[in-house]
Amino acid sequence: MRIAIAQIDSTIGDFSGNMEKIVSYSKKAQSGGQADLVLFPELSVCGYPPMDLLDQEIFTDLNARTVHLLQRELPRNIAVGIGYVGRNPESSGKSLVNVYGIILNGSLVFEQIKTLLPSYDVFDEARYFESARQRSVFEWKGERIGFAICEDVWRETGIPGTTYASDPVGDLLDQGITLLCVPSASPFYAGKLRVRMDLAERISLKGNVPLVYVNAVGANDSIIFDGRSFAVAPLQSPPREGSAVPLRISAKAFEEDLVVWDSGSSAVIPAPPQSDAAAADAGFAPEELDTLEAALVMGIRGYMAKCGFTDVHLGLSGGIDSALVAYLAVKAAGPEHVACFGMPSQFSSQGSKDDAAELAENLGCRFEMIPIEGIYGSFTESLGGVFQGRPFDVTEENLQARIRGTLLMAYSNKFGSMLLTTGNKSELAMGYCTLYGDMNGALGVIGDLFKTEVFALCRRINRRSVLETGKPIIPEATLTKPPSAELRPDQKDQDSLPPYEVLDAILKLYLFENLSGAEIAARGFDPELAARIIRAVARAEFKRRQAPPVLKISPRAFGMGRRMPIARHIYEK
Repeated sequence: MRIAIAQIDSTIGDFSGNMEKIVSYSKKAQSGGQADLVLFPELSVCGYPPMDLLDQEIFTDLNARTVHLLQRELPRNIAVGIGYVGRNPESSGKSLVNVYGIILNGSLVFEQIKTLLPSYDVFDEARYFESARQRSVFEWKGERIGFAICEDVWRETGIPGTTYASDPVGDLLDQGITLLCVPSASPFYAGKLRVRMDLAERISLKGNVPLVYVNAVGANDSIIFDGRSFAVAPLQSPPREGSAVPLRISAKAFEEDLVVWDSGSSAVIPAPPQSDAAAADAGFAPEELDTLEAALVMGIRGYMAKCGFTDVHLGLSGGIDSALVAYLAVKAAGPEHVACFGMPSQFSSQGSKDDAAELAENLGCRFEMIPIEGIYGSFTESLGGVFQGRPFDVTEENLQARIRGTLLMAYSNKFGSMLLTTGNKSELAMGYCTLYGDMNGALGVIGDLFKTEVFALCRRINRRSVLETGKPIIPEATLTKPPSAELRPDQKDQDSLPPYEVLDAILKLYLFENLSGAEIAARGFDPELAARIIRAVARAEFKRRQAPPVLKISPRAFGMGRRMPIARHIYEK
């Protein structure tokens, strides 16, 4: 049987646009690929994740209407698999279900409800949907096809804190399926593809069946879908323990794609390259850094397109964080759609001003200087009576950041341009950022990259640039000078923060592994420093709650992926 994987970017709530893509890709699968079956991702009709739009009756009505329209518009003589929201057929439980259905010759001939509903990380499906009570098999072209919708296969991974009584894959294998299809909306994070591939290979080997993994692509708010759909199948039947389960076909990364696999073919393709630990920089091999860059670029591009923006802008300080965001913005939107503004104060070094101008010239984007010294003087003069007798402190530092934030938002209002924030994850974690200042903006581009990872990605970008053009695109001084906010004379980040190598290592243990201060100290870190960092993270929660959405590229990002109370006792120290 010829199976087409239609890896599309659905926009949440754009029912007509999503339907147009489904019809178009189905016609291509039939005419160009001679496919018998074409598979689209999970909830491809309405987009993923719809969240509280599911509470609106008009949303679910439009979803149902679109499914009916697809029955009329889809080509005949090809089975089309689509994901959509359905009504719970049972008399109890939630009113809605996450469904995968097959349309064939104008009729909805098969439906499978999702069984396992994740409620960890960015997921909250149990809030909206009822689980399937049974699994069924779809018979077509001599195959017995089972559908395990995304989380239905992730049961095998043993995610901490998640235990499922049902085993959808085991149930389908017991019913004698000859092909397992996995329509998914599986978010990206660094290393995620290898996790998916290992999972698919394990299931394929255990069940002695081919497995087709159909993933969404695109960016919705904080979540990035990387696509990279694939099919795996054992080399021999029955497979021996430990035998290979090779990759048969794969789709592009971070792009819409249509690929067709003939399940009767014995052809295999090379597996994606494994990470080279010896070449790793900040924990990432070169190809992983390239993947992170592609993810962030698509995250910016998708957010702009789906929110209706054509232009972006940011403050360009001459530091490494804003340099990386400017580079990514130009790759996402094009230099003609990116404006950068230097906003020096009396504390800004000439080197930083020169570095910002050099980077903008290298990128080919608009760059203008808007000095803030005069505005800052007016503010401090106005506050002079109130602040009389008080020394210069963080108040005056934050005032500069807020002046810059106000100017950047004024440009946004005047020209309809989207402001990008430039704070990294290390700063957001520690609260080393200013509300209504450098936190102003619509999207936190690198808010899920630790500072050491920012350096690693910039070094990778420069190495590639030197190979391609003979010169680095990011000024070398930006990478080599000590990081500084330049809000007071001779300021350095590490006047306020531990060395980033130590800070980031402790933050990863706390944020990713949920270790307490004592447990972190047992890993060889200073106990007082671990306690200080944990206290700072907890106390800065009120800032992060008011921050723009952050593009998620790690297993646990701030925002949807880490939901913490603001007012609480800090017990982890």
